[in-house]
Amino acid sequence: MQVRIGIDLGGTKTEVIALADSGEPLFRHRLPTPRNDYAQTIETIAQLVAQAESATGQRGSVGVGIPGSLSPLSGKVKNANSTWLNGQPFDKDLARRLAREVRIANDANCLAVSEATDGAAAGAATVFAVIIGTGCGAGIALNGQTLIGANGNAGEWGHNPLPWMDDQELRYRQEVPCYCGKQGCIETFISGTGFATDYQRVTGTARKGAEIIQRVAQGDPGAEQALARYEMRLAKSLAHVVNMLDPDVIVLGGGMSNVDRLYQTVPPLIASWVFGGECRTPIRKAQHGDSSGVRGAAWLWPL
Repeated sequence: MQVRIGIDLGGTKTEVIALADSGEPLFRHRLPTPRNDYAQTIETIAQLVAQAESATGQRGSVGVGIPGSLSPLSGKVKNANSTWLNGQPFDKDLARRLAREVRIANDANCLAVSEATDGAAAGAATVFAVIIGTGCGAGIALNGQTLIGANGNAGEWGHNPLPWMDDQELRYRQEVPCYCGKQGCIETFISGTGFATDYQRVTGTARKGAEIIQRVAQGDPGAEQALARYEMRLAKSLAHVVNMLDPDVIVLGGGMSNVDRLYQTVPPLIASWVFGGECRTPIRKAQHGDSSGVRGAAWLWPL
């Protein structure tokens, strides 16, 4: 029997998980990510794989989730906010070090695969999985398999413009450009960072997202208004997806996915922006939470 080993390569930590065929975790461990050191990043992953195989006594297939993607054109990493990966033939270098084929996918695609395999969207044919945390990304799983796209950009939803902007959003677009160099990206509005920035812009007070949500529960009008704006912007952004992809299930992950109110307020708002005015697409919280990415990396090798 061969275990499935998943690696989640993050900006601050790199995590490994070993899964049995049933999805049961057999081993899990984290090490600090060696920032700005490509060679040592390879060695850290090799060390984690060795630890997983030693702990389970089995050789494993290896899948890796990265905060970027492999370009189908150059075969090298692009769009990674862990910038030392960009321009590197990461899959080839890692495969050489591990002496086996490895599979690489965007971390949001890993979330989609994880939740489509044995999570909140298990059994759904088309899954759109969103990460709304420090940044804003998304991944697509079709029949449990990650969709990469001809340019490696499938699911890069956060770097499309926020649809149907009102006057306030048009002004905000100019005030807060996206790190990608464009204006008005969805990421600048509905990431956790965008939520906190919007609150500060309107109230003049800097607070973290979790604190703003606490203040909503306490009846703070500024916090309530910020969350209401966020809900409408998330609804418009997801309506855009429904109009193009019409997924069977939408799964939310990342810090803002823990705001339970979103699952009641956003679905009815989406319908008013969807072509035809009808939308019954379920929106569900990622069942595996912070573990979804690393589990999805392991599931890049399906049953």
